[in-house]
Amino acid sequence: DLRVKVKLNLKEISTGVEKKFKLKKYVQCSHCHGTGAEGDGGVETCPTCHGTGYNTKKVRKTVEIPAGIDNGQCVRIREYGEPGINGGPRGDLLVEVIVSGSRDFERQDVNIFSKASISYAIAALGGDIRIKTVDGDIIYTVAPGTQTGTRIRLKGKGVPSTRNKAIRGDHYVTLVVNTPTGLSKDAKEALKKFDELSGGSLTKEGGASTDSKKKKGF
Repeated sequence: DLRVKVKLNLKEISTGVEKKFKLKKYVQCSHCHGTGAEGDGGVETCPTCHGTGYNTKKVRKTVEIPAGIDNGQCVRIREYGEPGINGGPRGDLLVEVIVSGSRDFERQDVNIFSKASISYAIAALGGDIRIKTVDGDIIYTVAPGTQTGTRIRLKGKGVPSTRNKAIRGDHYVTLVVNTPTGLSKDAKEALKKFDELSGGSLTKEGGASTDSKKKKGF
């Protein structure tokens, strides 16, 4: 058998992709047509392949990588390997898939996980945000009052199943609320005013405001 490796990203894994390869393999000698002999009599050794019947050449091959394949799995191309021993059938070409790491996504089986940052204003008031998926960016409407750590589900935005292409996993996104930093004096005053108008929503801890009496602990 011949073995080659191909590195794919998660987007290619999710959609499937064709990959072209250059590889060295033994091909039938064009001079003796695999007999290893020179001329019709078959007495003299072929000067091109030196009697082996084969020559090593670089060949091109296009391989279709199916959607949903996992890291370390192989696509097998039957009888595209090296010649068998003593005239036996050729071996196979094994294309091993290596999935490159991603800063944006994490894969678990057919599901994808990621994080998306949202502003404090969007979290409090609701609004549209842009979320990156393997299919491209989508617009998602965040509900008012969304808390940091909220996980949303994007149905059918995961990785297809290799057993059933009609089945595709989901994409789970954890929303992380950005805490504003480097606020100007006016912004700080506005935030304090908002805290007053919202009943201390920015300074509450566990349902009680920070100016309430602290309970003594052990």
